[in-house]
Amino acid sequence: MPRSTNAVASRKRRKKILKAARGYFGARSKVYTVAKNAVEKAMSYSYRDRRNKKRAFRRLWIARINAGARQHGMSYSQFMGKVIAAGITLNRKTLADLAMNHPEAFTAVVNMVKK
Repeated sequence: MPRSTNAVASRKRRKKILKAARGYFGARSKVYTVAKNAVEKAMSYSYRDRRNKKRAFRRLWIARINAGARQHGMSYSQFMGKVIAAGITLNRKTLADLAMNHPEAFTAVVNMVKK
């Protein structure tokens, strides 16, 4: 009995990797073995960075709130402590948006907190 290879599945598997590697530079998008390594690495980076993105955005929001709060003579920690004590349920994303794009609304929040 002759040796049988499952060429259909092998081709499908290779095409899937090469399709994922489209747009990569040089051999990374053409040669299967190189593309496989590049796609594997990219997948591990994307898994890691889906978590890092959350951290990066939180840091950005904190920096923006801090800048807005300092314009009103408070530090970030003082401001957030008073926001929580005042029972204001706005999250950091919303507060950062107010500080950045709607300074009059952010001023209103600061005035509520200072009372």
